[in-house]
Amino acid sequence: MTVSPASAGRTRFDIADIVRRHRADLEAHVHLDVEQRRVLRAIAICRTAALGGHLDTCRSCGHEHPAYNSCRNRHCPKCQALAQERWIAARSERILPVRHFHVVFTLPSQLRKLARWNPRALFDALFHAASRSLLELGRDRLGCELGATMVLHTWTRELLFHPHVHAVVTAGGLSLDGLHWRGCARDYLLPVEVLGTLLRGKMLAALNALYDQGAFKGLEAFDDPEGFDRMMRQLPPTRWLVYAKKPFRRTRHVFEYLGRYTHRVGISNSRLLDVTPQRVTFRTRGDKTTTIAPVEFLARLVDHVLPPRFVKIRHYGLLAAVNVDGKLEQARRLLNPETVPATRPPKPHSWLDDLASLTQRDVRRCPKCGGEIVTIVIPASRAPPVPP
Repeated sequence: MTVSPASAGRTRFDIADIVRRHRADLEAHVHLDVEQRRVLRAIAICRTAALGGHLDTCRSCGHEHPAYNSCRNRHCPKCQALAQERWIAARSERILPVRHFHVVFTLPSQLRKLARWNPRALFDALFHAASRSLLELGRDRLGCELGATMVLHTWTRELLFHPHVHAVVTAGGLSLDGLHWRGCARDYLLPVEVLGTLLRGKMLAALNALYDQGAFKGLEAFDDPEGFDRMMRQLPPTRWLVYAKKPFRRTRHVFEYLGRYTHRVGISNSRLLDVTPQRVTFRTRGDKTTTIAPVEFLARLVDHVLPPRFVKIRHYGLLAAVNVDGKLEQARRLLNPETVPATRPPKPHSWLDDLASLTQRDVRRCPKCGGEIVTIVIPASRAPPVPP
């Protein structure tokens, strides 16, 4: 794959080029479901003439710049920056002025086959088990209701399948009678050993229920009547992996940090170091790299396509939608008695304002002379003909 030097602000290599060149080889070796095929097509045509676009022309100097539309698919590595910034802005309005902990819940490797077979059921179970473990232990050990935002990730830096949930949790919560704010120790939220034990128990109960409901029907490993019980015996007998980091020092950093997780996809173009017809080399962690064949790269990429309309960002406890106008506001008043509830929702920004804030450039002005830009629509190359 021959690539010319990248222009300013653009990466040298593009995952879309790998998809366009090697998708047929991938489909010859790997069965793709409907959603995986849809995602690959979206990545391949993102910001190309196939989706149409517009031509920006300066009234003053005549400078022209074509721009093609984005696919807006949540798995596309080129379409998440603006959505991420908007999400951070929206969530920052709800954040409580307290420290927050970062907790990670990991699905054991023995369950990855089930997660591939029925990802919606397994990921829902992981969310439920992790959130209930946190909230129940918070009520038991701290006597309060915590607030948590959780995000599902399914990859490692090598793009391997590794489902886990990141949770940002308030350092304390609203007392069970709703009259006080109860904080936790400065550098300690809850015992991770107990969290891991609770996670294991709740996931085992969920797995048994899913098996009884036929969620794994058709899976070859369970053709043997003893297959499911055998798999359950192979699971870690003690607590499952739960990891907690030290709390954030500043409240405003919480969702800026979490924003890096909410809209991140498995790999971005910026991590690609070298792409040829025979290999793809990308950065993993620090100075480490991984080199694999392009078809293997795409096979790992589609491993992380989520089921349609699956919600991968969820809020629990004080941050749950049902508590936003009740318990969350009560907690805010207790933490800051001078807080005045907003009388009207903030005025929404246009995407142009958000883009200008993100890129520090107003696309309504010419980059050459600062003159006014006139936009001419470019129809999609596959769109129906425009009637006379």
